[in-house]
Amino acid sequence: LLSLSCIFQMDITQESYLDLFPLDTIVYLTPDSENVLEDIDPNKVYVLGGLVDESIHKKLTLRRAQEQSLQTARLPIREYMVKTVNTKNYHSETLAINQVFDVLSTYYETQSWAAALKAGVSSGKGYVLPNAVK
Repeated sequence: LLSLSCIFQMDITQESYLDLFPLDTIVYLTPDSENVLEDIDPNKVYVLGGLVDESIHKKLTLRRAQEQSLQTARLPIREYMVKTVNTKNYHSETLAINQVFDVLSTYYETQSWAAALKAGVSSGKGYVLPNAVK
């Protein structure tokens, strides 16, 4: 479990987040959510799910959250970034857990989604900030 109010302080437990927090405070972050994360609410608990291979398990994290009756949200990549031309024609909003953490912690510090997404979304994902397009 991670508290952004105390950056890099972590409590490790075998208990499930479902047993530790009220369901209405949990927000499961998944790139498949229709809900855009507009701000970080210090009264919410954000779950960062992770998969080894995104191509095999499409929408798995969204389904898991829905099965647990949890709120979901996605990072505002589409709202702040643009697709860039690349040789592989590859565009993905699925990030590694460390990238999502970098985005969230940078946003928490700066209150700027542009700065946060620049910090956490590598150009290899096929997205860049509009001012980076040449």
